[in-house]
Amino acid sequence: MSVALETRGLEKQFGGLEVTRDLSLRIATGARHALIGPNGAGKTTVINLLTGVLRPDAGTILLEGAEITSLPVHARVLRGLSRTFQINQLYADLTPLETVGLAVSERLGHGGDWWRRLGARADVNREIAEVLTRFHLLDVMNDATATLPYGKQRLLEIALAIAARPRVLLLDEPAAGVPESERHDILAAVAGLPRDVTVLLIEHDMDLVFSFADRLSVLVNGALLVEGTPDEVARDPRVRAVYLGEGLDA
Repeated sequence: MSVALETRGLEKQFGGLEVTRDLSLRIATGARHALIGPNGAGKTTVINLLTGVLRPDAGTILLEGAEITSLPVHARVLRGLSRTFQINQLYADLTPLETVGLAVSERLGHGGDWWRRLGARADVNREIAEVLTRFHLLDVMNDATATLPYGKQRLLEIALAIAARPRVLLLDEPAAGVPESERHDILAAVAGLPRDVTVLLIEHDMDLVFSFADRLSVLVNGALLVEGTPDEVARDPRVRAVYLGEGLDA
């Protein structure tokens, strides 16, 4: 099995609180892998460790077999690791067209004069149009991001991550806070992500998790409790006891 992302003995403490404990994960290339667990399990801390926002106290992180434990955030992005956030990290005054255009131009090495490139290069314009179309943003592409419905903002953040052409994408609760009426587009966008992109999903919405993931890792108190297919995890009594509840397979 080819491994896209791996941790070995990962640990993180804040003061005397252990939030990540001897965590070893292996995310297969091309996988749809979900990291789940109760509130306070340490899931977002793991994402922050994987992306370089936090430095581990012990352990190693490997991206496609190469150690990246000490690399800064931007260097990991350049190596093909991108993420979304629980809370949108978007430019409120830019439009979706400008936001995606900036991401594409930055990836192509034209970030310094990206605003000159919009409309000037057919390849850039074609890619921007493809991304906006894929994520149902064409109808709002000229609206300021701050004015968009929240579901559209979440779609834009996923589009921004994809515009970086990642090989590994970390999705941190993409449906969080999205009204029920807008969730369909989020579910469709996640399901339609390119198959050549390995995806690690953190999500509380079990409908999304079980419709998307082919493998689950359950985190409790910063440590791995169990890992397996969705059916295996759903039937595991330890998971029922600490998190998912008896109604999971109803």
